[in-house]
Amino acid sequence: MVFAAPNEALARAEELLAADPSPLHASVAHQVIGIWQRDFGDTRLALAHLRRARDLASRADSPEREADVLATLGVALVHSGRTREGLAAFERGVARGTGHTRARVLFRRAYVWWVLGRHGEALEDVRRAIPVLRQADDVIWTARALTLRATVHLALGSVERADADFTAAERLWDTTGQEHDKADAVESRGLAAFRSGDVPAALRLLDEAEERYAKLGTPTFMLTIRRCEVLMAAGLATEALAEADAATAALDGIGGQSTRRAELLLVAARAARLAGEPRTSLARAALAVRLFAGQRRTWYETHARLVLLEARVATGRGAGRLVADAAAVAERLAAFGAPAAPEASLLAGRIALGLGWTADAERHLAVAARSRHGGPPLARMTGWAAQALRARAAGSARGVLEACRRGLDVLDDHRMTLGASELRARATAQGAELAALAQEASLVSGGPRRLLVWSERWRATVLTAPPTRPPADPALLSGMTAFREIAARAEEARTDGGRPVPALEREQRRLEREIRSRTLHMRGGAPGDGDRFDVGRLLRRLGDDVRLVELAVLDGRVHVLLCGQGRVRRFEAGLLAEAEREAEHVQAGLRRLAHPGAEARLPLVEAAGARLQELLLGPAAAHLGSGPVVVVPPGRLHRVPWALLPALRERVLSVSPSASSWLRASDTAPPPGGRQVLVRGPGLASGGAEVTELAERYGAAGAPGRATPGASGTGAYRGPEGRTDGTPDRADGSPDRTDRALGPAIGYGVPGGGAGALDRPVPRPTVLEGDAARVPRVLRELDGAALAHIAAHGTFRADSPLFSSLRMTDGPLIVHDLERLDRSPYRIILSCCDTARFASVGADELLGLVTALLPLGTAGVVACSAPVNDAAVVPLMLTLHKGLDAGLSLAEALRDARAALPGDAVHQATGWAFSAFGAA
Repeated sequence: MVFAAPNEALARAEELLAADPSPLHASVAHQVIGIWQRDFGDTRLALAHLRRARDLASRADSPEREADVLATLGVALVHSGRTREGLAAFERGVARGTGHTRARVLFRRAYVWWVLGRHGEALEDVRRAIPVLRQADDVIWTARALTLRATVHLALGSVERADADFTAAERLWDTTGQEHDKADAVESRGLAAFRSGDVPAALRLLDEAEERYAKLGTPTFMLTIRRCEVLMAAGLATEALAEADAATAALDGIGGQSTRRAELLLVAARAARLAGEPRTSLARAALAVRLFAGQRRTWYETHARLVLLEARVATGRGAGRLVADAAAVAERLAAFGAPAAPEASLLAGRIALGLGWTADAERHLAVAARSRHGGPPLARMTGWAAQALRARAAGSARGVLEACRRGLDVLDDHRMTLGASELRARATAQGAELAALAQEASLVSGGPRRLLVWSERWRATVLTAPPTRPPADPALLSGMTAFREIAARAEEARTDGGRPVPALEREQRRLEREIRSRTLHMRGGAPGDGDRFDVGRLLRRLGDDVRLVELAVLDGRVHVLLCGQGRVRRFEAGLLAEAEREAEHVQAGLRRLAHPGAEARLPLVEAAGARLQELLLGPAAAHLGSGPVVVVPPGRLHRVPWALLPALRERVLSVSPSASSWLRASDTAPPPGGRQVLVRGPGLASGGAEVTELAERYGAAGAPGRATPGASGTGAYRGPEGRTDGTPDRADGSPDRTDRALGPAIGYGVPGGGAGALDRPVPRPTVLEGDAARVPRVLRELDGAALAHIAAHGTFRADSPLFSSLRMTDGPLIVHDLERLDRSPYRIILSCCDTARFASVGADELLGLVTALLPLGTAGVVACSAPVNDAAVVPLMLTLHKGLDAGLSLAEALRDARAALPGDAVHQATGWAFSAFGAA
């Protein structure tokens, strides 16, 4: 019962002891309490109860009972760090027990061998135990033994053997009521999925196991360790570090197992290193090494030493002693059969290369490179990285590029198994070193064209394919609805009283975790080759007039790849770090200029723009020609207001995450029908005035050449036939009307009327505001629209970019919502603050509102990268639409709209803050 219903078992044991039982029965009760304390409580109390249970078994003159207790005591001693005493207890237990009891003792000793990392001994003991347990028809213990053997196989990299044992164990668990062990089986299947490279399945199974444990009230420290491993593989190292540290604190709070504490410290050390916190990694790894050494857990100690060495290198310590240390760690890991052995050899080779010890480097890298032909994706990546470094050391640029290509292909295949765009983006960090090596080799030997190809090879790769559509999961859909309601209530409370609302905020965070967790479970499609970037095709599309400026960063310096007129030229510009600092100064200046009274800052901001131009374009600024310019910046420069740079200020200017993305956008055809949607969210300082004016411009039905103003006001829904309708939605969220079936009505004349009216049909837009501007309706109207204009407060979430949002009447419309669209609008204008802010993640990826739209059919976006003055936005947007009505692209219309603004500081800053993305 202590595993199936732990709290009930504890209560029953305490009741039994209160009834003055016999020594034999008292021994059982103390053993149950000891197990409960060992796994769920205080290890010191566990040892006290288990020693009492052992003494009572001896008094009862029951060798079998004594053997069983000695096995439980041995596990507790090892978990408390007293390895020698624990193993001695097992020796006595094996000697005292016979038959079935002895098989149970052997199983538990096999578990301890696994804890100690001594996998050969573990397999031997469990091999001896399983036939006896099966012969005794002991279903529960046989299933436990099979699960343990599978776990040991996983530690040794034998995924197929592990899967067979897990499957056999699960069949046995299905015949029992052991809910704890069933949860453990689900957890083990999650571990197997992870080891086979299926990260979404691993996350789903571990989350399911956590739910099962929560119902039993069972602590989940081992589950946390495994989940952290999966999170790190998914590129979520910062989250893994936070979870590991929180679990360590909780374990310390209950006086929990020393062995688990050491394992949590090890996983925290690895997470800190991957999260770019080498000093934190150093501290956690050093403590883990000491604990493992004291516990005589050589397998774990060696893994901790590997992380310790990696942290030392990351903090700038590259002494020759580290080469020998890394080589020794690699040898010990290889002797254990540990999959991490190639990582240690790669580390030794890297350090040796840094010291100029080419012969030593070649020896270690050759060992690491063997892993490139087999194993899970990240192990093969390690092998290809080693092979690329070998080729670089040998002076073979071709060898470097071939190894980088093969390694990135492996990562591409792995990345496409991930359904969530966030996981795809973060997984690219694993390829950052290969991409950098390829760019370096291209710069040395291949000329600007090859450098452009490799710059594109690993830039904005997440945008190359749409994310997997979120499943029609009722729990996910209800969670998103609940999230919107809670978020809206929290915002309303903050707006009304300015007071924090802890309960609402806690519930909002809980719902966010649930939504994100479910989206991370999505699997991607089958790996595909995708479209390979073709420089010739890009140059043909650019022609003689358009210039594309791609900024590549090598060794911290910006290299400008200027494409156009049938050639690619390279220029050196400034340091990336200096450009980032200047961009932050510019952002601060734009924030100040959004408010009247800051006019004196305008010359300072303009001067900063000139400095940015020198740092980012350098001599290339003089070779841009007179035509349109497309800028392709690295992710870390996504907040640069490019229109502020003097050479770009009066140009037709667009921004794209990659040259490939720009090509796809230029190939994207608009949807038929030209349907337009105008959305006005609540709480805008200007009241979303441009939406009202645009609605009147685009007009209700009238005679040719005329446009009559449509009705406006709270709750108005102007449907395709131009009428105002406050009819509520049906229960499923769809409008209770038949307008959509009729198709858009057509009027005549240029929206806005007056001089220049054309005798061509112009579809009148759907206008959503007030109660009509609810997320389900807005999403339905946006799907497949030709043009969407959304005036709504934008919120960027640096902590969780896919919860960046636009504020609708019923709460936030988030990126996860947009990913449910079959096709996002062909053109979309986001007229409020912070809609063009992104999180830079992975190798060179961006997560945010704009990048969520681009893979889903959007060819052009206008959005804002800074806070702006709402009133100043109105004339900019009206002039922008006037240009679109005249047949201009978004970039052309935005250029003209900036030029038409008043010359005061507020309006100028507003114009600079907006950018056109894409090619529409």
